Amino acid sequence: MEEESGIKEDVNGSEDKNQKDEIFTKVVRAGKRTYFFDVKATRKEDYYLTITESKKRLGKEGKIFYEKHKIFLYKEDFEKFTDGLRDAVDYIGNGRHEGKVSGTAVVSESEGSEAITAGEFTNIEFDDLGKK
Repeated sequence: MEEESGIKEDVNGSEDKNQKDEIFTKVVRAGKRTYFFDVKATRKEDYYLTITESKKRLGKEGKIFYEKHKIFLYKEDFEKFTDGLRDAVDYIGNGRHEGKVSGTAVVSESEGSEAITAGEFTNIEFDDLGKK
């Protein structure tokens, strides 16, 4: 694991404009994936978190490229996000997932909103994309 913090500076000692909003970075290497946890600031100095998953891929003609997926998480959502992540990790860690079909799992939001089963979501088929 590597950890970087602070703002990067160029050769002249001034802040790089592209790096100006980066406050803190934590890099986690996990097998074939690398996760980046970046704390950034808006122009109004509000902090937010970006979580990036990067996977090394072999493309056409044997060229290597990195496939990236990014999540933006704002501070007003931190508590709900961490609660949801903790619940999901606990669910897996306690072995409650064994023998369950994902379509029967209950998905719910905190603060007393109604529980929604996975079967209530619209089924989206991607096989027909691109066909005319």
